Amino acid sequence: MIALLCSVQAEADFLLAKAAVTGTTTRGSKSLIEGILAGQRILICVGGMGKVNAAHAATLLSTQLNSDALIIFGIGGAYPSSKAEVGDVALANEEIAGDEGVLTSDGFKDTEYMGIPLLKTSTSLIYTTYPASETLLKRSLQTLRSYQEARTEKLHCGAFITLSTCTGTTARARELEERHHALCENMEGAAAAQVAALHGIPWLEVRGISNLVEDRALSKWNIPKAAEVAQMAVMRILEGWNR
Repeated sequence: MIALLCSVQAEADFLLAKAAVTGTTTRGSKSLIEGILAGQRILICVGGMGKVNAAHAATLLSTQLNSDALIIFGIGGAYPSSKAEVGDVALANEEIAGDEGVLTSDGFKDTEYMGIPLLKTSTSLIYTTYPASETLLKRSLQTLRSYQEARTEKLHCGAFITLSTCTGTTARARELEERHHALCENMEGAAAAQVAALHGIPWLEVRGISNLVEDRALSKWNIPKAAEVAQMAVMRILEGWNR
């Protein structure tokens, strides 16, 4: 069973339309939809925006019906230095909890500076950065690259940042780029990645680029396109899952 998690309905409509739904379970305010998609048994949840919703949904997905892997997907904003463009596809090699820490007179410091890890298990000590599954990432990149000649969007791989506050200024984007050297940002990924790590479940994250992270200008965004390419990428990944 492969668990799929996004934040809003528009990020899941294409996949749900393609899935053969076999059942729906409600847990609190969230629906877990079970079915078959691209030949794989899946459990999909539209979890809601932000870290708390993502953590709640990821916990439900991780503890229901023996999920073997978690794919986080949806839209994201790319940092200017990433060279990514609106409509491109991005995969995370790691997720960074970008605003967990302390603001000092010398600027922002993360939880390692504080000496308090966000995650401590028998095998892991993580302060802010959650690595994606190397196996899932390698296989997914190979699968998506095999489709590249037939697609117009470009494929990128790099670090993602999760923030509670979307970046809406170029100055703030530059600050985050300098600190983290990341590809794109979102509002859920690190929270879901932490839950997956707590449950020992491998995870992967796929984002369609909806905008560049700069002075906020919605006229330059393309959310429908970003949601479409992210879902298409998830479909391709599922199709190549057992290769």
